[in-house]
Amino acid sequence: MSDRAFEILETKERILADNDAVAQTVRSRMREEGTFFINLMSSPGAGKTTTLVRTIAALKDRYRIGVLEADVDSDVDARTVTEAGARAIQLHTGGSCHMDADMTLRGLDAFDTKDLDILFLENVGNLVCPAEFDVGADARVMILSVPEGDDKPLKYPLMFRVSDCLLINKTDVEPVFSFSEEACLQRARKLNPDIAFFPLSAKTGDGFGAWIRWLTQRVEAKRETSAAG
Repeated sequence: MSDRAFEILETKERILADNDAVAQTVRSRMREEGTFFINLMSSPGAGKTTTLVRTIAALKDRYRIGVLEADVDSDVDARTVTEAGARAIQLHTGGSCHMDADMTLRGLDAFDTKDLDILFLENVGNLVCPAEFDVGADARVMILSVPEGDDKPLKYPLMFRVSDCLLINKTDVEPVFSFSEEACLQRARKLNPDIAFFPLSAKTGDGFGAWIRWLTQRVEAKRETSAAG
């Protein structure tokens, strides 16, 4: 018997377990509605919004697209993606460094996603906290920009382990920085052998074709599954 006069409660484990239960509710809802849900993550300034805008431009004539814009404050990004042709709602996290499943579910309730084919969550800029919380997405996509360096898989391994797809953004400035796509890919694949890897430039559009094809294949696969019942 322990000689402690108090109990130790592992609160983080309980928080994550509760979050996972709500994430399953989100996942079930997206399955019923036939909406493909992407959790888009990156550090601040990596180019999430610019990548989203170009992705929306490539797909808006084929799919109905919505965006949950998560940020500590402001509505700048929601305005930007709305102008690009997507429906959007701004979610303020009140200082939180990530979105969790409950916050996501409340966003879905306010947004009404029944008539959407694709839904993006532009998560709060952070390579640590968003990786820990399942929000019920069909795919976790992370962006790493060239100026951040090819060593980030070594520094933030969880983000690379949980992501389905890695976009290397700002390849147009590679000549200015010591960034090795091969080294980054090897480090990422050591953590996650199945991670998809697409170098691209959200500014110029270079490399976007492969990313759009990957995303379209995933969206169509879910649509076929939903249609089959």
